[in-house]
Amino acid sequence: MTTLSLNRDGSFPEPDRGTPGGRLLSFAEGGHGRAAFLLVLICLACFLPGFVSLQPMDRDEPRYAQATKQMLETGDVVDIRFQEEARHKKPVGIYWMQAAAVSAADAVGIADARTTIAAYRVPSLAGAIAATLLTYWAALALARRREAFLAAALVGASVILMVEARLAKTDAVLLACSVATMGALARAWLARGAVRLPTSVFLAFWLGIGIGVLVKGPLVLLFAGLPAIALSLHERSARWLWALRPLPGLALALAIAAPWFVMIALRSGADFFAASAGQDLLGKVGTAQTYHWAPPGFYLLVFFATFWPGALMAAIGAEFAWINRRVREGAFLVAWVVPAWIALELVPTKLPHYTMPLYPALAIAAALGIGRGFVGPYRRRFRIFGFLLALVPVGLLIGLPIAAWMLGDRLGVAALAALAVAAVLGLAAWRLWAKARVEDATLAGIVSAMALSVAVFGFAQKDLAALKLSPNLAAAAERAVARDVSCPSPRVGTLGYREPSLVFLAGTDLAMLDGPEAAARFLADGDCRVVLVTDAFEVGFGQALAQAGLAAVQAERVLGFNINGGDPLGIGVYTRAGEGTR
Repeated sequence: MTTLSLNRDGSFPEPDRGTPGGRLLSFAEGGHGRAAFLLVLICLACFLPGFVSLQPMDRDEPRYAQATKQMLETGDVVDIRFQEEARHKKPVGIYWMQAAAVSAADAVGIADARTTIAAYRVPSLAGAIAATLLTYWAALALARRREAFLAAALVGASVILMVEARLAKTDAVLLACSVATMGALARAWLARGAVRLPTSVFLAFWLGIGIGVLVKGPLVLLFAGLPAIALSLHERSARWLWALRPLPGLALALAIAAPWFVMIALRSGADFFAASAGQDLLGKVGTAQTYHWAPPGFYLLVFFATFWPGALMAAIGAEFAWINRRVREGAFLVAWVVPAWIALELVPTKLPHYTMPLYPALAIAAALGIGRGFVGPYRRRFRIFGFLLALVPVGLLIGLPIAAWMLGDRLGVAALAALAVAAVLGLAAWRLWAKARVEDATLAGIVSAMALSVAVFGFAQKDLAALKLSPNLAAAAERAVARDVSCPSPRVGTLGYREPSLVFLAGTDLAMLDGPEAAARFLADGDCRVVLVTDAFEVGFGQALAQAGLAAVQAERVLGFNINGGDPLGIGVYTRAGEGTR
């Protein structure tokens, strides 16, 4: 097949508007309002199932949520704390956003808003939807409206964004900031100083920079800066960047981000910068964190799961962009992805979401390649990988029931039925791909992702009770003293199980106990107390109680699976003898 240029010369094929997918795309390209409406519907279908019912997911999410909760409890909006520990790894932006969301939930009368994890997830949900819509806006600088819609839909339906939209942390908001800056950078690159860019483009770039720095430090500068450098080297000039008005723009970004950095520097001295830049950022670059090390090539491998259902099209689209790297649109997409991807692969510490800000570029490359007749089963190596369109839903249809059985749980009929629907749609996408109905195959994959969201997050996670260890422990602690009217809320200590989700659910004053003797002393030091003891400390705890002359009873024993430790756990819920029965 002849490689097609990105030039607007009419050499690409006319889209098939008679198929179901073609009619939907024709509707979407009829106006920006239509496209945005459909994209928001896709986002809501992919992000909302399980948004409220999914438990706090250790470890990062409850750390962010608990620190925000303490910010609300103390009124200190400058110094970020997790219990007594300073949390200086990330700037304050996401905590302020979460605090505003929780305060709004409290103001409208949502009960227990401060202990409702969904309220803390609202900024991530908004960030994920914004990132999808901003992908559409960024793509419009490089592609036709039909292609821009398809690119944004692939981002909104991706597995990685489904996950991040449901987690109260920084990455969905960072993605939105990154796409905003790159959409503006694309317009500056294509204009080459020939026209004055609209104020909206100026604001998109510098607000993205300022908010991105306030949310996650310098990472947004990396994702925007490396492409800017690469394109300037390609152009042998950086004059095109002046279209973004760097002097007033930098002043705007500093006005957003600098005040808090000054305040935390006055409060903590060099501690924040030592923890943030020294321990967190440079630590990831120099010495990989034990649990997050992976070899180079890791991101390429996980890409086919994290960016499903668009990974196959994006992989071929990446080749299309590379072939056309001398065309300005192709050069921009290559510069967006390649330098940052290489840098992230070279860093020892790796997590799947680190490359997420690069995925919109790959989605745009996929959509361009589809529109130009390059992405499809037109070559053998493209044709044989069509099974990737069905890999994730079929794999989960097989794997999730087995995983549930191994955990001692069982998936319900609703979860199995929804998984089956997602798998059938994935298989349909594969079949459409084989028939070279690429737009239909892409949209079938997106609908499969929507069904998979309902299956996994809406139904299956509710059936996996073994994974809800912290919620079950917090509820058991409440039940242990429920009949004691003088004890509406117990003081809880934990021995052997120290997950942040338990702090968020059981209370900021949760006591992290260092040994059996400390657990016995904690129980003896006052009424209305509950101690959670893992099976590994059971014998030592009994001996410490005997030495202290203290009688205790096991009100319950909670069984579950610790996701982070990767181990099944049994945890006893203890009160002093006689408590809970008065």
